[in-house]
Amino acid sequence: MPANFKAELVGCFGQPVAENPTGAMQEAAFEALGLNWRYLTVEVKPGDLGNAMLGVRAFGMRGVNLTIPHKVAVIRHLDETAPDAAIIGAVNTVRREGDKLIGENTDGKGFLCGVRDAGLDPKGKRAVVLGAGGAARAIVTELALAGAADVLVVNRFAERGATMAAEVASSTNAPIRFQAWQGYYPVSADADILVNATSIGLYPNSDAMPPVDLNAAHPRMLVCDAVFNPPETRLIATARQQGLPVVDGLAMLVYQGAIAFELWTHEQAPEQVMKRALRRALGLVI
Repeated sequence: MPANFKAELVGCFGQPVAENPTGAMQEAAFEALGLNWRYLTVEVKPGDLGNAMLGVRAFGMRGVNLTIPHKVAVIRHLDETAPDAAIIGAVNTVRREGDKLIGENTDGKGFLCGVRDAGLDPKGKRAVVLGAGGAARAIVTELALAGAADVLVVNRFAERGATMAAEVASSTNAPIRFQAWQGYYPVSADADILVNATSIGLYPNSDAMPPVDLNAAHPRMLVCDAVFNPPETRLIATARQQGLPVVDGLAMLVYQGAIAFELWTHEQAPEQVMKRALRRALGLVI
C-alpha cells in the first residue's frame, strides 16, 4: 500500500486565540491513536470569518472549533445547526458530513459528562446556575434537555438573566426560573447542583470567588466551576473544605474537547491523554 502523506485538518478560529490550549489536547489525542491529523490554531478577525469558513470547505477540513468572537456569527456560514446548538444560539464545534458543515455545541455536553462522571444524574435534580452568558446558556440548555426538575438562573443583570431563562424555558418546555443576584447568594438546602458559569476566579484574578454562601448546602450537593485556569478555583477549594463533591473546569474542558474529537474522527477519545496534555500545556502538575 503506498504511503499517504495527506493529513486530515481540524482547527480553532478565534481572536485572540494564541493562549487557547485546545490544540495541545487534540494533537496529543491524535498521536495516541496514531491518526495523521493536525490541529491548526488560527487567528481570524471578525470580518474574515466568512472567508475562513470558505477555506474550511476548500481545504476539505474535517471541522473546526470556534471561540470568541465567532460562536454566534459562524451560524450563518453553516449548512445545518444541531437542535441543542440552535437553542443555545451558539456553535463552538463544526463537523463535516459529506459536503455539509454542521454546527454543534459541546460546552454544555462536556459539563454534563463531568456531572455524570461525578456520579450524579441530572434528571429530576434541582440546579442553580450562576451567570447568563454563553457558557451559562449552554449549561442551562443541556440541564433542561437532560430532564432537570428545576433550574434556577442567578445573575446580577436582571434583564439579561431573565431573558435567557425565559428563552431556554420556551425552547425546551423545561422549568427554568430566574433570580436577581444581590449580595451573597445563599445556596438552599434543596439544591443538588451549583454551577459557576461566570468568569469569576479566572486567571489572573484567581483569588476571586463568586459571592455565594455554601453553609446551608446539603452534603451531597455537587459544586461545578466552568473556570479551568486555575482548575482549583477558590469556589472549588471552598467546596472541598466543606466536604462537598466537585467538578472543576479542567474536567469540563477535557470532556467538551473529547466530544469534538469523537464528532470529527468517529474514534473514542483518549480522555486521560487529553487531560494530561492540557495540564502540561497550562503548566500544571501532571
